[in-house]
Amino acid sequence: MERLQTETDLRWNAEDRVATRQEIIAGLRGCDALVCTAGDQVGAEIMDATKLKVIANFGVGFNHIDLAAASARQILVTNTPGVLTEATADVAFALLLAVARRVGEGERLVRAKRWAGWGPMQLLGADISGATLGIIGFGRIGRAMARRARGFDLRVIYWNRTPLPETDEATRGVTCASFEDVLRQADFISLHVAYAPETHHLLGERQFALMKPSAFVINTTRGAVIDEAAMVRALREKRIAGAGLDVYEREPIIDPGLYELENVVLAPHLGSATIGTRTKMGMMAVDNLLAVCAGQRPPNCLNPEVIPTAR
Repeated sequence: MERLQTETDLRWNAEDRVATRQEIIAGLRGCDALVCTAGDQVGAEIMDATKLKVIANFGVGFNHIDLAAASARQILVTNTPGVLTEATADVAFALLLAVARRVGEGERLVRAKRWAGWGPMQLLGADISGATLGIIGFGRIGRAMARRARGFDLRVIYWNRTPLPETDEATRGVTCASFEDVLRQADFISLHVAYAPETHHLLGERQFALMKPSAFVINTTRGAVIDEAAMVRALREKRIAGAGLDVYEREPIIDPGLYELENVVLAPHLGSATIGTRTKMGMMAVDNLLAVCAGQRPPNCLNPEVIPTAR
């Protein structure tokens, strides 16, 4: 914010809430650039009411921005890849540990002052060492998750549209499998695919039916990768053992059924929430924005096909 105040004529939403579409449109009058976050839905209506040159997203995922509409209007869209890899993998592994060892349940028990002391059968969880972690999507964050898994002696299998060379798999200690085999074999299934039409509801009724009753699902990517209603049914009927979630299909709205389930750990989209990571994301968003406004190619452009005709 300090950097933007120095280098631009800055306006911002000073309230700690998501601005409405009309508030965004009003605030953008006369502006060349927009910095937005995952909570801002930026579609054609906003673009048509403004004269934007660039939409600089504060984050990696960009499904809240109508990229096709932006390209049609010669508006460049940028994001902040790479810098949040380690922080997001940390949260994914934290969710795995918390749901497997029932940390959330135990914390609620203690806070409610209902804990009567140690018992041999109290809150027995799942073993992590020696279990199988299935990673769906083996990009930066999926690979960072695999590195963490090795420290906990987990066997790692993965599915990716493009498998790694066998020598790379051997170095990383991972094995490629089909999507269905990952679901069938894994004790923990961690999602790390980008959200797109083809990954919408990647996990639904059929996929939950393939999983072990002892399997846990971890999601730190985008909520709509999972059919949330189908997941609630699978959890409630104990067709899967639990879930650790940092993202939700219609966030901040969460399926009411999730609140009722003890075998779920619910985090409020904390994936990149460290001081260092968010600072790097902000600086990258500003770099992208200022480059476009200076007539230069932004470092992280999502629609580069616009560049030759945008100047």
